[in-house]
Amino acid sequence: MKLHEYEAKKIFKEYGIPVPESFLINKGDDLNSINVDKEVVLKAQVLVGGRGKVGGILFASNKEEFIKKANELFNKEVKGEKVEKILVEEKLPIEKEYYVSIIIDRDAKKPLIIFSTKGGVDIEEVAEREPEKIIKYHIDIKKPFLPYIARWIVKDAKLPSNEIGKVADVIYKLYKIFKDLDATMVEINPLVITKDGNVYAADAVLHLDDDAAFRHNYEMFEEYKNKEKLPFAYVELDGDVAVIGNGAGLTLASMDIINNLGRKPACFLDIGGGADTETVKLALKKVLENKNVKGIFINILGGITRCDEVAKGIIEVLKEHPNIKFAVRMMGTNEEIGKKILEEHGIPYETSMEEAGKKLIEMLS
Repeated sequence: MKLHEYEAKKIFKEYGIPVPESFLINKGDDLNSINVDKEVVLKAQVLVGGRGKVGGILFASNKEEFIKKANELFNKEVKGEKVEKILVEEKLPIEKEYYVSIIIDRDAKKPLIIFSTKGGVDIEEVAEREPEKIIKYHIDIKKPFLPYIARWIVKDAKLPSNEIGKVADVIYKLYKIFKDLDATMVEINPLVITKDGNVYAADAVLHLDDDAAFRHNYEMFEEYKNKEKLPFAYVELDGDVAVIGNGAGLTLASMDIINNLGRKPACFLDIGGGADTETVKLALKKVLENKNVKGIFINILGGITRCDEVAKGIIEVLKEHPNIKFAVRMMGTNEEIGKKILEEHGIPYETSMEEAGKKLIEMLS
């Protein structure tokens, strides 16, 4: 789950990481009633990266410019996202820009701190062109991450002595956020040093692990509140064949079959164990919301999931979409009843998922 910048900065501030003075405005607010008496930065609150490169961050030096730039942002889309909120911040007198992030290194199975003296640009470009500018440190989660470790990292980057303590303190607190909130990524780009020697998180990225929701109050965050509550696991992809299975392993295997047959999955949808007719109907309607979908591969191995319940759900939805191509593979509990229901409505099905996949691809060719 991604947090908006203003949400991430609120957390940063609670943990003692300095952030610029700011306020939030919403689309429809009376901009004339807002007092702006200094240079400000207007930042579209959208969950995409690189917004500065596409006009999602604007500057204003007085109230008249502020109103003009705010209206400009509210009337545009940033990488496909409509701007509903803008974070208005004081413009910092920036002297230097650094980069710091903490991610999960899945190969090493450890959190990884990345620090660079080249901030404000794509870290991938720095890694390619100036790898010596990047410091990486894997954290041993079995041991405490103490402040002196953060200072080591900063010293390795050869920062001036008057900056070491301030920057190290930010890194230390950033890891505390990462650990306390079950984050999958925290990033500050840029972490700035101002002309008067102070350090600020000029930007803030914070991604949280959805699976840790039971440990936290995620209801306070926009994306979680607005997230569609579905009774199954669903991930939209960029292909044109929707894949529905029951069980993560079976669904992934089904996606592999579609890939091996030369098509790309449009989604991963696992209806789980024990799915009833209503769940199957909801799953089919969900994948059909994606206008790229040209075919549906339904692969069910019934245990606690009953094949007759699945068949009823398929019949009800596909009657409304007679032109969609689909293939059904079902085996298991109440298989014969499910087969009869499908046959009565002229819907063929297979007991081999390979054959079902091939049949679907042939229909789409």
